[in-house]
Amino acid sequence: MAHTHPEEALFREFLIAVLLYNEALADRLGLQPVDVAATMLLETRGPLAVGTISEELGLPSASTTRLIDRLEKAGYVRRVRGERDRRTVTVQLVEGGTGDYDAACAASRRHLEALALHYRPEQVPVLLDMFVRVAEAYRSAARELREDPA
Repeated sequence: MAHTHPEEALFREFLIAVLLYNEALADRLGLQPVDVAATMLLETRGPLAVGTISEELGLPSASTTRLIDRLEKAGYVRRVRGERDRRTVTVQLVEGGTGDYDAACAASRRHLEALALHYRPEQVPVLLDMFVRVAEAYRSAARELREDPA
């Protein structure tokens, strides 16, 4: 395997750190890493349809059902049936039910808040734009990997 450029190596180190953090968080909570990803998704976007969770995480519907079952059993989420169409199911975080999750995330929040002090206010929009673009690049790459069975 060829050596990577220094910039790419730095970025890969960043990705490794994020992946390992997600695994450590999942281990602490007795969940799967994808369960943590679903919790973060619900935390940032609010209640989501089961199909949306499945699509966003790239999971088959049966795997999404098991994921939601695990989060429901852990007390983090609840399923809400649609008022008009009882077949539609939305998943939402349980108010006050994410105490263990919130406590486990305290260290990362503390470290990230300290990191923020290293940047001037005018730099923040550029950093946030980069995160948006990197996230979309990885979502697109993940879709390609799932759609093209090499």
